[in-house]
Amino acid sequence: MIKFSSNEIRDLFISFFVISLAFSILISHNNFSDAIGLLPMVMVGVGLGFILHELAHKVTAIHYGYWAEFKTWIPGLFLALISPLLGFIFAAPGAVYIYGDYMTDRENGIISIFGPLTNIVLALIFLLLFFGTIYSANLGIIREEWIIQVLGSTFGLGFYINSFLALFNLIPFSILDGAKIFRWNPLIWLAIFAIAGIMVFYAFTQL
Repeated sequence: MIKFSSNEIRDLFISFFVISLAFSILISHNNFSDAIGLLPMVMVGVGLGFILHELAHKVTAIHYGYWAEFKTWIPGLFLALISPLLGFIFAAPGAVYIYGDYMTDRENGIISIFGPLTNIVLALIFLLLFFGTIYSANLGIIREEWIIQVLGSTFGLGFYINSFLALFNLIPFSILDGAKIFRWNPLIWLAIFAIAGIMVFYAFTQL
């Protein structure tokens, strides 16, 4: 049974809000009034992407018999807020901390890979919803322009954010998921990193 402490729920909410605000600032190019307007739409993509990413780690770790709990990382929270002002985003405001007996590289790699895989699946779902909105608008199923605009923007941002979260976390550096996946199986890491990279490239050039 999956349990959440009150501290864990608090930390998830704080991290979710901070990373949502950070993406809004980055996408608005530091225009804070635009960032506030974007925030509700961004929170849909980040809410699903960030929270389900961390829950995927937690559920998989519990499956292997470990205790797992999400905690904020204070330096990461500040970096997440400051980095958009410099033109990029540091998307690691916290992490799932895992406790238990000795963990093999295979277990660590599998626990780690389910986070980025969750983001990739969510990104593809958002992309399908984005094209579904355009298709519905072209057929006249959705006629209100503001609804088309809101849905298209929300789903497009959801695709971009989840693709970015997958790619960022797959960087094979330090405590990020990519380092643990690479240590377990470099070929699997390369395959999923390439998929996430293609998705981010598509988001930047086509949407």
